[in-house]
Amino acid sequence: MPHPYVLLSAAVSLDGYLDDTGPERLLLSSPADFDRVDEVRASVDAILVGAGTIRADNPRLLVNSPGRRAARTAAGLPEYPLKVTVSGTGDLDPEARFWHTGGEKVLYTTDEGAERARARGLATDVVPLGAGLDWRSLLTHLHDVRGVRRLMVEGGGLIHTQLLTQGLADELQLVLAPLFVGDPAAPRL
Repeated sequence: MPHPYVLLSAAVSLDGYLDDTGPERLLLSSPADFDRVDEVRASVDAILVGAGTIRADNPRLLVNSPGRRAARTAAGLPEYPLKVTVSGTGDLDPEARFWHTGGEKVLYTTDEGAERARARGLATDVVPLGAGLDWRSLLTHLHDVRGVRRLMVEGGGLIHTQLLTQGLADELQLVLAPLFVGDPAAPRL
């Protein structure tokens, strides 16, 4: 079954942490890396993050450069890539910035999670994948139904790990920040 080219993107500390346990997001990227991420976002059909990333970081997942957005529309593409999230429970805040910025969105979840997501009034397409989350089914659906040929996965660590261990990642772009976190309770890649 065909699936998109899957590009994982992450920034980690020298000891492999994606963040610390503080209330604010630990910035592990430089301005040059943020620009690189923006360039990659502009080049893909969809950007995926997990529900944990939405809860912890409240991301917008936009292409920030007006020039890159203009190049997308000049090429006949939407201004922003499709935004994708995955949640087994469907328990996501309908006020999160993810839902209210950029272009189209889609939530992949379980049958039970789909009921919860619809009850919460999420402004998105909800795609139930059955009793459990299956990455191959999700990727095939993105490819065959949504037309996604290049998918950028921005996290979190659990999703990166699942895609890597299942052999579903085609590329890993990993940025090393020159610092140590050293907190065993913090999220790791």
